[in-house]
Amino acid sequence: FPFRLFPLREHGMNFRAKPLTCQEIEAFKKSHKVMERFVHAYELMLRFYGIILVNKKTGELKRAENWSERFENLNRFSHNNLRITRILKCLGEMGYEHYQVQLVKFFLRETLVEETLPNVKRSALDYFLFTVRSRRKRRGLVYYAWQHFKPRSGFVWGPLDKLEEYR
Repeated sequence: FPFRLFPLREHGMNFRAKPLTCQEIEAFKKSHKVMERFVHAYELMLRFYGIILVNKKTGELKRAENWSERFENLNRFSHNNLRITRILKCLGEMGYEHYQVQLVKFFLRETLVEETLPNVKRSALDYFLFTVRSRRKRRGLVYYAWQHFKPRSGFVWGPLDKLEEYR
């Protein structure tokens, strides 16, 4: 049957690929070999996007040597944003929420601070941010985005009064 590299509990673009069940997710999580392969697949996709997983324990990321060329691809082809959203959701399903946070923060930094991925900015703010399962960590990322968004008055991803009070 059709298989997905980053399976989810929801239907994707491939109508023949069936969604994962909670039992399948739990079985995957219990298999050291499956989880090792999952992280390896994540690393392969990151490299395709010009990113390196620096620390498997923390999920820390950095630009790969070929980042400029790969970021050009990310800026040119928006279908990559759908794949990145899928990867982020799957990281959450598989228990890698800390990887989610690091990947979202990486894209926020590259879009809002470094301004290397202007065509990814909307997806980072509209979709990537909201895949993060931890409400506390998601709030921290929204605050980070608000701090770096220009002009701040155009920031619509969180309530202004709460952002100004955030600690």
